[in-house]
Amino acid sequence: MAYVDSLLSKCTSFSQLKQLQAHLVTTGIFQFYTCRAKFLDFCAVSSAGNLPYAAYIFRSITFPYKNEWNAIIRGLAQSPKPIDAVTFYVSMSRLPCKPDALTCSFTLKACARALARSETPQLHAHVIRFGFASDVLLRTTLLDAYSKCGDLDYACQAFDEMDVRDIASWNALIAGLAQGNRPTEALQLYKKMRENMEPNEVTVLGALSACSQLGVNKEGDRVHEYIKSRNLDCNVIVCNAIIDMYAKCGLVRKAYEVFNEMKCSRTHVTWNTMIMALAMYGDGEQALELFEKMGQTGIEPDSVSYLAAICACNHAGMVDDGMKLFDAMDRCGVSKNVKHYGSMVDLLGRSGRLDEAYKIVESMPTVPDVVLWQTLLGASKTYGNVEMAETVSKKLVEMGSNHCGDFVLLSNLYAAQGRWHDVKRVREAMKGQDVKKVPGFSYIEVGGTIYKFMNGDMNHPKWKEIYWKLDEILLRIREYGYVAETNYVCHDIGPEEKENALCYHSEKLAVAFGLISTQDGTCISVNKNLRICGDCHVVIKLISKIYEREIIVRDRTRFHRFKNGACSCKEYW
Repeated sequence: MAYVDSLLSKCTSFSQLKQLQAHLVTTGIFQFYTCRAKFLDFCAVSSAGNLPYAAYIFRSITFPYKNEWNAIIRGLAQSPKPIDAVTFYVSMSRLPCKPDALTCSFTLKACARALARSETPQLHAHVIRFGFASDVLLRTTLLDAYSKCGDLDYACQAFDEMDVRDIASWNALIAGLAQGNRPTEALQLYKKMRENMEPNEVTVLGALSACSQLGVNKEGDRVHEYIKSRNLDCNVIVCNAIIDMYAKCGLVRKAYEVFNEMKCSRTHVTWNTMIMALAMYGDGEQALELFEKMGQTGIEPDSVSYLAAICACNHAGMVDDGMKLFDAMDRCGVSKNVKHYGSMVDLLGRSGRLDEAYKIVESMPTVPDVVLWQTLLGASKTYGNVEMAETVSKKLVEMGSNHCGDFVLLSNLYAAQGRWHDVKRVREAMKGQDVKKVPGFSYIEVGGTIYKFMNGDMNHPKWKEIYWKLDEILLRIREYGYVAETNYVCHDIGPEEKENALCYHSEKLAVAFGLISTQDGTCISVNKNLRICGDCHVVIKLISKIYEREIIVRDRTRFHRFKNGACSCKEYW
């Protein structure tokens, strides 16, 4: 069969492959299943091959052998429709020709790509039944499939049951946990891995992703130091992840340092990541400068570049610049998608130009999605435009949206207008549809440990000290003229109760804990799952001045860097 291997290696196009098949058929070699299997495998997975043609040949074989099944399943697993590989596997398992470890491996890879969550445990059962459970590589593939399908409890169980763990198994679970909203566990596993073996490029990508989600810059620094010590920053994908990590931790200057000092060539992803980092930080002018510089280096901005640049205009209040970029996309032949329209709606909505924002939505060539209408609803609430809010709310109801934010925004707008009857009606609708309001919470990292605070939280061991610190803060900021902005409390209660409700928001608790737990002058970083409220924004500005601290708050939409009584958002948020 070395003769066939040699001929296959010389095929560089599908036409040559068909000529080779004709030669093998006429010489009688194609009747040997080992030859057919090699040909099928090459045809199914090679760039010179053709998967539909491989499937056509496969169906013409009366009784396919195991290697022929494996060839077609492998090809389907790598195709745009990997779930078809699972269908072929099911057909094979019903025949006398039973799957082997390779068949299971290819099919599990198909499950991972197709996110086939229900099929993966069934494959797992077959792996055990057919006696392949001791195969280390197959167990790693199984673990990877569970991780990518988001079945993380099974992934952890599969990992724990492994007698021998290679670097691929560690990487699969770390990445799965990081991508599956369990970043704290991902970092814990990363630390544990370092006690057993040396992480590689894939490992640090998972760790950096976890740091990005949690906003833990100290842990991110440690991962970065390890990367530099092993020269892993020669990999552009790793560099991109470092930039993204620092950006999402609020350290945009560090992100920019990494960007400027890269040892490898920058890609579209590198430029786009850095532009978006500056955008989220509110530095619109520098973001646009970088956007211009990108084109000057020979890398033409793509649709993501334009989106990042428009977002930069959005967060910096540069409405005219944003509109120019949006119009330039057509002239430059860059296609627009729903995110570009969404950013423009947000840009116009934030500046109070609600009618123009509505026209943008109506002018879309495709049907607007729920997020677009929610963006306009948020702007309507900000500017107290009840009529627009009710129009948009009806659109959302027609689309079947029952997101809690839709109800909360409308309810808050009615509350701000003192229309308590309408507030009650909206809240009853929420109750009737079993819609639960997402609770606000904040994270802060102190001494390598991540602490979570809810509104009015008393679960922390030092909660009394935190509350005493808050009382002290309130006394000191009142000396600077602070008056609680009770209009942010959307309940029909008295002024005193409203003020008390504001005192113990999660971000205030996190900042107070940071003040009592870190040395004077230390930067405090807080992450919040929702948008920071206006009262907390005012309070944290004053804290940064009185206590001479830099405080970085990452909320749902952007970063706020508080220093000397001012915020990087310049009051445009």
